[in-house]
Amino acid sequence: MAQIKILGCSGGIGGDLRTTSILLDHDILIDAGSGVGDLSMDALLAIDHIFVTHSHLDHVAFIPFLVDTVMGIRAAPITLHATQETLDILQAHLFNWVIWPDFNAIPSRDAPFLRYNPIQLGETITLGGRKITSLPVEHVVPAVGYQIEGESHSLVYTGDTTVCDALWQAVNKIHNLKYIIIETAFSNDERALAKVSKHLCPETLVSELGKLSINELDGSHSVMQPEVFITHLKPGEGEIIMREIAESELSLPVSALQRAQIFKL
Repeated sequence: MAQIKILGCSGGIGGDLRTTSILLDHDILIDAGSGVGDLSMDALLAIDHIFVTHSHLDHVAFIPFLVDTVMGIRAAPITLHATQETLDILQAHLFNWVIWPDFNAIPSRDAPFLRYNPIQLGETITLGGRKITSLPVEHVVPAVGYQIEGESHSLVYTGDTTVCDALWQAVNKIHNLKYIIIETAFSNDERALAKVSKHLCPETLVSELGKLSINELDGSHSVMQPEVFITHLKPGEGEIIMREIAESELSLPVSALQRAQIFKL
C-alpha cells in the first residue's frame, strides 16, 4: 500500500509553515517546496524521483538544495519529471549557472546529477507499482496536476489552478478516487486577485467541485464522494477561507490539509 506524507502545504512561510511538497513512500517527491528541508539526510538520499506541477518557486525551491546536498553521495541521478515547458523554464531561469549550477550538466551531460524526463499531459508513469498521471490544470505558467494511484485508491493533487473544465473531465474518469487535494489560495474578498493570478477562492472552489459527476462503480450508480483537502492557504487567510467554504452549500467533506498528514493508497 502506497503512503503519502504531506511535507508542506502552505501558501507561505513563517513558524511551522512550509511550502508545497508531498512525499510518496520514501523515494518520490511531488513538488519540492520548503517542506523538503525537514527531511533527514537518510531521507534525502532515498529520493530518486521528483514530479513537478509547475515552475513557481514555492513548488521547486528545494530541488537545488536537495541535489546539491546529495550529489557525489548517491550512485544514481535524481530524475526530474515535468512537462517540457516546465523543464525549459527551470533550465533557463534556475539551473542556469547564474541562480544555481546546471546539475543537468554536472559532472557531465552523459552522467548528470539531475536527469530530466519530459512528460506529456495525460501520460502515466509507473514506478514500483505506483501510477502517477499528469492532469490538465490552468495557471499563469504551464502547469499540471497529478493523479497518484496505489493498490486500492487514487488521490488527485491539483497543484495551482483556477477554473478548468478539462481537469474535472479527467477526474470524473477515475473509478477509485478517494482523496482530492485542491488549492484555495485567497478568500472571497480577494476574488479579483485570485482571478488575475489564476488561483481559486472559496466561491470558485465550490463551483469547481460541483463539476464532479456521478460515476458507475461496480455495476451500480454511486455518487463520487471523495474527501477534499484544501492546500495553498495564504498565511493569515486560512481561517477565513475555511469558514467561507464551510458556509457554502458544498456537500462534500472538506478540511484544511495539514503538514505531516498521512494518506494510504
